[in-house]
Amino acid sequence: MNLLACHECDLVQKIPPIPARSAARCVRCGAVLFRNKPDSINRALALTVAGIVLFAVACSFPFLTMKNAGIVQKTALFTGIINLYQQDMPGLATLVLLTCVLVPLGQMLCMLYILIPLKQNRVAPYSAWLFRFYLDSQPWGMMEIFLIGILVALVKLGKMATIVPGLSVIAFGILIFVMAASSSAVDPHLVWERLEKNS
Repeated sequence: MNLLACHECDLVQKIPPIPARSAARCVRCGAVLFRNKPDSINRALALTVAGIVLFAVACSFPFLTMKNAGIVQKTALFTGIINLYQQDMPGLATLVLLTCVLVPLGQMLCMLYILIPLKQNRVAPYSAWLFRFYLDSQPWGMMEIFLIGILVALVKLGKMATIVPGLSVIAFGILIFVMAASSSAVDPHLVWERLEKNS
């Protein structure tokens, strides 16, 4: 049995093995301590690999193609970031780069680095530190806000020119759902347990 502190009332209690798809609740306040997610590591790993493939597609292909009076202009994810920097908005360019590129990529690479060895009952060096970074960086991944901004721009620019969404927009949209599913599939309690057991 494992000892676990309730995040609501701080009561430290022994947690017996929990059946799949069940939850452990605090004996004092009833708060959910954790849920036992079946096949958590395999599902999170598969979704993370899918996310990296989609991320590569989103960064490699055009985001939007604008056609106006015979002029065709294509934009990519990094083109928008570079344009923001060139228009004297380095703070906004850095924020978009951080929240839409670096943080999501860092999260996915961290999960690969942690989960592949755990699948083989091993622990890679610095896994605990990286998993803490992964959990702490969750609020900083804001790809869905960026995509909403793109959709708003599509609506506004649609009256001025013909806008054709590229493969990158589709991949980016799917990536948002894949990353949400991957985050949901991760069982922090199981990962910490495996890291402690195999370290």
